[in-house]
Amino acid sequence: MATVSPSWAYTLQLPHDPRAPGIARATLRTVLAAHDLSELTPTAELLASELLTNAHLHTRGPYALRLFAAEPDRLRIAVWDTDPTVPPGFAEKGAPVLVPPEDAEHGRGLHLVRACADAWGVSVLRELGASKGGKLLWAECGGQDLS
Repeated sequence: MATVSPSWAYTLQLPHDPRAPGIARATLRTVLAAHDLSELTPTAELLASELLTNAHLHTRGPYALRLFAAEPDRLRIAVWDTDPTVPPGFAEKGAPVLVPPEDAEHGRGLHLVRACADAWGVSVLRELGASKGGKLLWAECGGQDLS
């Protein structure tokens, strides 16, 4: 008899501190191990690392890592921050994206997310009541056999 795993979600609130992305990656590894999804760790950690670093480098306030069971064996990684500006690397799907020069030291992170994620997107959040506004960048990864 097949069992159905309940869906789950975790949110880790992070201060604007240079240690925060590392703490978030360690939390991600722990969550994946607890849900028997360790095979997703290399891709999930790369996606989370790039999204977290983007939030840390380009915003001044706190940010948060959100992990969701999108489907069985599938993970959605989202990073919320207080700045509503959508970065060029997450511009409209299908829109041309400028790739940084080969010798550039920055600017490749969100291109890596787009290349390595099964799906990706952004939601701009309006300040309504309890919401703090900002944006939510997300990326999904999962096992090869999703049937």
